[in-house]
Amino acid sequence: MTRAGDADGNGGAWRCLLCPRRCLWTAGEPLGRCRVRGLSAGSPSLPGWGRCVGISADPIEKKPLYHFHPGTMVLSTGPAGCNLSCSFCQNWEISQQESPTRLVAPADLASAAVSGGSSGLAFTYTEPVVWLEYIVETAPLVRRAGGFIVMVSNGYVEPGPLDELLEVTDAWNVDLKGWRDSFYRSLCGGSREPVLRSIERIAGSGRHLEVTFLLIPGENDDPADWPGMASWLSDHAGRATPLHISRYFPRYRMDRPPTPPDTIRRAVEAFSKRLDFVYPGNLGGECDTLCPECGTVLIERSGYSVRIAALSSGRCMKCGRDVGIVT
Repeated sequence: MTRAGDADGNGGAWRCLLCPRRCLWTAGEPLGRCRVRGLSAGSPSLPGWGRCVGISADPIEKKPLYHFHPGTMVLSTGPAGCNLSCSFCQNWEISQQESPTRLVAPADLASAAVSGGSSGLAFTYTEPVVWLEYIVETAPLVRRAGGFIVMVSNGYVEPGPLDELLEVTDAWNVDLKGWRDSFYRSLCGGSREPVLRSIERIAGSGRHLEVTFLLIPGENDDPADWPGMASWLSDHAGRATPLHISRYFPRYRMDRPPTPPDTIRRAVEAFSKRLDFVYPGNLGGECDTLCPECGTVLIERSGYSVRIAALSSGRCMKCGRDVGIVT
């Protein structure tokens, strides 16, 4: 955050430098777009610090993360706010409006994350990057206790804060909401380039990365965009980066009908020409992981039921291919 002059030149305003929105906090508008960061008595404050919108243990595949500790459970929580305003938000009740929360101390959350069958902590549900200070305090406690840290994020964050988060996290799933900048500007209240920059930065950091693409009929489902998007991901994140192409359902301010299953299948086929691991989301049924070298089934999945079939230390047990799966 940096001090900034207000409109009449008298000072008293602060600008947040966490994400590309760069919200200006003033006495009249003390909170940023995310509602988690702002002013209190004229000074920078974090009114959403540690206020969890919900806490539950989930299969890690639900994040979705298919190549990071498959078959494990992860404690999940997040703040009541978001720095984007997607008109199709699937969790809009907690990301776009005031929601009940409860304050949880970092030590208490860390303890819960490595007990009761949970192997780590996922910051998810809304947009966790706006919780930077809380994450930076909580995550090391989880890791010292032997757990891992997952971020499920829109990737809309500045490079410096992202680097701080990369220091204390282990795996990320980033939503790439559309390939056209116009989509981000008209339906998300943001822009595409910061998200691409974040994906590339995470991929280069050595942290585990997977990407999710929610396919919306008539909005971001033009097949002409798919080759360029697939090529960019392959070139800048790596061919082995898992991509989850998820089916949209009407939510929040968007009432378009759900994505046809055939559209998801065609997208999976198109993206698979440049990426080794492309998964259909929200279709149900089986979703196995195959070795891109020999076709052996490495992981069998039916819903959230998982069985390691032919994988050892991240390698295919038949041909020895390193597939980059963290177990």
